[in-house]
Amino acid sequence: MKPTLIKNAKAIVSCNSRDEVYFDSDILIEGPRIVKIGKGLKSENADIISGEGRFVYPGLVNTHHHFFQTFVRNLMAVDYPNITVIQWLDEIYEIFKMITSDAIYYSSLTAMTDLIKHGCTCAFDHQYCFPNTTDKKLVDRQMEAASLLGIRYHAGRGANTLPREKGSTIPEEMLETTDGFLGDCERLIDLYHDADPFSMSQIVISPCQPVNCYKETFIESALLARDKGVRLHTHLGEGENELMIQRWGKRTLDWCEDLGFAGSDTWYAHGWELTPSEYTVMARSGTGLSHCPAPATLGGFPIIDIPAMQKAGMKLSLGCDGSATNDSSNLLDSLRMAYLMQCFHSKKRNGSPSPYDMLKIATVGGADMMGRSDLGSLEVGKAADLFMVDMNRLEMAGTRHDPANLLARTGVTGNVDMTMINGKVVFQDGEMINIDERKLLEEADKACDDSIRSRCSAYNSSLSFQGKDFTTSS
Repeated sequence: MKPTLIKNAKAIVSCNSRDEVYFDSDILIEGPRIVKIGKGLKSENADIISGEGRFVYPGLVNTHHHFFQTFVRNLMAVDYPNITVIQWLDEIYEIFKMITSDAIYYSSLTAMTDLIKHGCTCAFDHQYCFPNTTDKKLVDRQMEAASLLGIRYHAGRGANTLPREKGSTIPEEMLETTDGFLGDCERLIDLYHDADPFSMSQIVISPCQPVNCYKETFIESALLARDKGVRLHTHLGEGENELMIQRWGKRTLDWCEDLGFAGSDTWYAHGWELTPSEYTVMARSGTGLSHCPAPATLGGFPIIDIPAMQKAGMKLSLGCDGSATNDSSNLLDSLRMAYLMQCFHSKKRNGSPSPYDMLKIATVGGADMMGRSDLGSLEVGKAADLFMVDMNRLEMAGTRHDPANLLARTGVTGNVDMTMINGKVVFQDGEMINIDERKLLEEADKACDDSIRSRCSAYNSSLSFQGKDFTTSS
């Protein structure tokens, strides 16, 4: 494979420990890794990519998503009504149970493409939707999609094991047993988990959420993860604590800590119910948190206190969350939203993070969360995961003096100029490199219609989303 040389980039924002920004510099890439960064680099027979007038950033790392929800976007009827998250889940699962194998494949392609076009190079997805009406090899379909696009993919194999009659929100069609869930986790780990540097696929054991699973599901998940050397993930602190106290006499974090579902190999999503004392507990154990600003804003939930969490020593990263509570897979948009939320929430109390601080949460923070010391920053020896933003446009006038703070501060949230993953260009000049986008769009829309929209009307009478018909746009 020929080397690649990015020449004369206007700025390279490294996000390294010294927060270095290289101006008018080059990046030499051999195979998947960066081998040199500096001025006037040369390499015989290298493929040259012009960096003229462009800012280069480390690839963003998405640490929480639900790709399958891409097929319920822009349906106002599934918006949060004035109910709790738990009540909303009770209703939305009536739609989720219709998901098919093809819907998983095409919704994953759709979400991953959106992520790539907006600078994301490594994505985690929490796939907990396994209806008993379709093939159980749904993560395999996601791996197929990731391989086609060339994105780095960490698959969270989720599950819900507690039946409705015991207090969960899960329809019978989506229930799994703990043994069945863990057996499939083992199968996926054996097939896809690659712990080597520059790996393109890993598996994370990810029971969906404590309120919808047996205690044994979480205990056995932690034991299997430590035995196999993989990571753990779940939802936590998003409105379930009152129910957990009623059921177990303790808050969710205490419950997870007591079961061993915490530690430096574990991270949670959301956390807007966490208390300051719980920040310290998580920091002490090394447990991380994926901040997902879009669903918090959409649902009107509390804004997390990032400065206080950082002061306590918590590990933080950034996630899109599922499209049922976001409607996009644009992590640049989530970066901008997270920054503005912190300005509103924290400035008068603890001081808000800078736009660059938020960028590091979305890059270095995400890589650390998923145990990827080979990702997250642009440094010699690390993976060539990066994206470029074209600054040769009139709307960029007056912004080009500060590349480190540019993205979140000025709202650079559109398609990037180029995305490179593992040393290979996968998106450039508005075009996905490895696919026929128009063909896949038609196939994806058909899969969406076949699996969701055309089958939804039969369920209208059982859903109460403010009386709305979710087969229409109004």
